[in-house]
Amino acid sequence: MTTFAVFGINNDALNTAVNVLILVLIVVWAALVFWTFADARRRIDDPMLVGCATLAALFPFVGTIVYAIVRPPEYLDDVRLRELEMQAAEARLVQLDYQLCPHCEYEVKSDWLRCPSCMRKLKDSCHNCGKPVDPAWRLCPYCEAETGVAPPSSSRARRRRRGATVEETAVEPREPRSADI
Repeated sequence: MTTFAVFGINNDALNTAVNVLILVLIVVWAALVFWTFADARRRIDDPMLVGCATLAALFPFVGTIVYAIVRPPEYLDDVRLRELEMQAAEARLVQLDYQLCPHCEYEVKSDWLRCPSCMRKLKDSCHNCGKPVDPAWRLCPYCEAETGVAPPSSSRARRRRRGATVEETAVEPREPRSADI
């Protein structure tokens, strides 16, 4: 019986060892191609890129090494989970009455009329009850007074400097009423 001599080796034991080594290398190569395909599916969202990574792995050993160097660092599931956690954290911050000043990004509360950091006006106060109301609101949600109506005349009217904008004018402190005490 004649055996197939690899690399011109005539010794049967050595020829068998070389054949087994070649078989192991082929199995390892096929496993690396499968690993590259499976790993690319978990890390890459685009099917075309998954196919390119798998085709690159068909080049024995070199394709898999190149893929291992340039592959994305995170699994798609981890990216999606992190995005969901960030959305949940943002939702919790909204529920905790956490806001940022639109001008200086200092942490402010929803009932503040001015930012303590940059001193810019955040909201107007209701002319009837004095609580903060958004300028876009048509009526105060606390006392149901219309906000578009001119304020009642007061002896303590605000005085504005010439050329001063609304944001630069100071807010006068109001006197406490019996409802506030």
